[in-house]
This record gives sequence, structure tokens and C-alpha cells, in this order.
Amino acid sequence: MQKRNGALSSFVRSFFVSEKILERFTYGDMKGHMDEKYTFQEETKMRKIKMWRMMTVAAVAASMTCGVFGVQSVSADDKKTLKVAMECGYAPYNWTQPDDSNGAVQISGSSDYAYGYDVMMAKKIADELGYDLEIVKLDWDSLVPAVQSGQVDCVIAGQSITKERQQMVDFTDPYYYASIITLVKNDGDYKDAASVEDLKGATVTSQQNTIWYDSCLPQIPDGNIPAQESAPAMLVALEAGKCDAVVTDMPTGKAACVAYPDFKLLDFTGTDGEFEVSDEDINIGISLKKGNDELKDAINGVLSEMTEDDFNKMMDEAISVQPLSE
Repeated sequence: MQKRNGALSSFVRSFFVSEKILERFTYGDMKGHMDEKYTFQEETKMRKIKMWRMMTVAAVAASMTCGVFGVQSVSADDKKTLKVAMECGYAPYNWTQPDDSNGAVQISGSSDYAYGYDVMMAKKIADELGYDLEIVKLDWDSLVPAVQSGQVDCVIAGQSITKERQQMVDFTDPYYYASIITLVKNDGDYKDAASVEDLKGATVTSQQNTIWYDSCLPQIPDGNIPAQESAPAMLVALEAGKCDAVVTDMPTGKAACVAYPDFKLLDFTGTDGEFEVSDEDINIGISLKKGNDELKDAINGVLSEMTEDDFNKMMDEAISVQPLSE
């Protein structure tokens, strides 16, 4: 870029030097004839000189224009990059895998790849907006600070649109609608539970700082409710017999039952014994830095073209290709 600009500047300087010489020539030519009447030939000569000067200026202008637009076209080819953060460990929303199978995206600064519902959604948004995509792997509690600080453009990580989070970040419209479910062992003491009340006295776990842990678990009468650092950790706790049940959302529950065949999914939704949650608690959104309305509106434009059925089909596909489903 610097070389091209330097060459252009030299050309322009040369042009103006030539222009000054031409001015002196024209003035001298005219001075020699100040006391005489121009002949037809002399007038023709002056017109030719003037025409030559005009053509020279036009040529320089054309050169400069081509140079400028050439630089702009090169710059235009440099696509913006959408930096998206997620855990890369929360199937079926997102997970880590060793290769790019199924369209996985390489994780920034890693040889591993990320895939899942969130990556599929991030790819669609980036494609629709004409951006390149960069996936940034962060732990759950680092996601909101990362978007607040501008480390990433947005978080697509299965976040519920809660009032508490809305005080810290902005959210797009929902990109998934998730109901609350309970996981137990097929042969466990609570395999026949039909309501929250039926979980009374159970040891029930979930991922910390989620709607499941903060809002749902306290509703269990006399429940023992230890927290887990991650979604995989809560599933391992149930598999290892360290708890009686896990409370999570429907996609996570479905994926867990594929990965752990001895799990049973209990859904109290629509009954008198369901967990009490608001729509905002179970609506999953994309978080952005407060005030980033341009990106929020652009993403909402993409989401507005999708239906809830589109979301469900994409989620089903993610569940079908998660690594532990094989």
C-alpha cells in the first residue's frame, strides 16, 4: 500500500513540475507576440498546447482515480471477522472435536475445532452478513465479561435472556426456545417422579450461574443442591451416582440421553407440578456489548427469517452428530 502511494505521489509531483514548465513556455510564447497580432497558425498552435494540457490533466486524474479505487477494492476484499465466544463444552449447543467434520470451525489459538447448534447458528449469521467467523473458547463465567470488554463481538452459548444478564449486556431476539427438564437414572429412586414436589429431599445438581441452578433447584422441597462448574460435570455427577437428578433444558437433556443410555428424561412442563419459570428464563439469546445496536439489528435480521421449526431442525441435527451420540 505504501509503495503504491509513494509511486503515485512521485507521478503527481512530476506532473506539476511539467505543468510549471509548460506555463513558462506558454507565457514566453505569448510575450513574444504581445505587440503583434496573432496569425491563424499561432492561434492554432496555442489551442493545441491548451488541448495537450487538458489531456495531460485528464490522464493524471484517470491514473489517480484508478489507483485510489484499486486500493479500495483491495480493502473491500478484506472481510470483517465476527468473533463469537462459547464454552465449546456444552453439547448439543457447542462442543470441542479434533477435526472439521460436519462443518466444524477451528477454535482460535487451538488445533481443535468447535461444533454444535451454536456454531451452526454462528456460521449462518456470519454467512448472511458477509463476515468471516472466529470461535473463541472461554469458560462459562468469562463469557459476559468478554463481551463487555470487547474481547469478542458476541456470545452464542445457550444463554437464557434473564433480567440479571440484561443489566450487563444486550440480547438479540431468541435463537432457541428451551423448556426445563429433569434427568434421573433409569433405575434410580426418582425415576417415577411426576412433579417438582416428587423430588423432595433429593440431591439435585446443575451448572452454576444458570437459570437451572439459580431459579429451578431452590424450588425442590428440602433439596440438597450442590453446583457444578460445567454442563459435562453435572452429567458425570449423575452417571457416577453423586446425585439423584440433574435439572437442565430440553436440548441438553435429549443429548445427554443419547450419550448416557441409562438416563431417563422427566418433563413436568404443562402440569401443575412444573418448575416455575418465565418466558425470558427459557428463551435463549445472543449477548452483545451494551449499545452495539448495529450488530444486534443485523443479527436480528437474520433470525427474523427463521422459524421455531427451523431452530428445532437445526438442534436435532446438532444432537444427531454430537461426538458421544455415535
